[in-house]
Amino acid sequence: MGVFDGWLLLILYVASQALTVWAFADAVIRPAAGYVAAGKLSKPGWAAITGLAALIIFWTQTPMSLLGLPAVIAAIVYLVDVRPAVRGLPRGNSW
Repeated sequence: MGVFDGWLLLILYVASQALTVWAFADAVIRPAAGYVAAGKLSKPGWAAITGLAALIIFWTQTPMSLLGLPAVIAAIVYLVDVRPAVRGLPRGNSW
């Protein structure tokens, strides 16, 4: 493996690990009621999915594996679909 290949794999690993950890952290800090109000899977469900995704990327150390690719896709689905729906809802009491 050449130097370029090694750097490319390192960049992909760091980027995918950062993406999955960001998705997990965001899933944990959002209020649980927001997931229900947005009609999405529950907060514990998304926290488990994104947390598992982060662990898989850390464990396999590559996003380009049989488990790594679905883990990255799960984090992307959360960040692109669920996060905007949950984030757009008002927090707390409306009055």
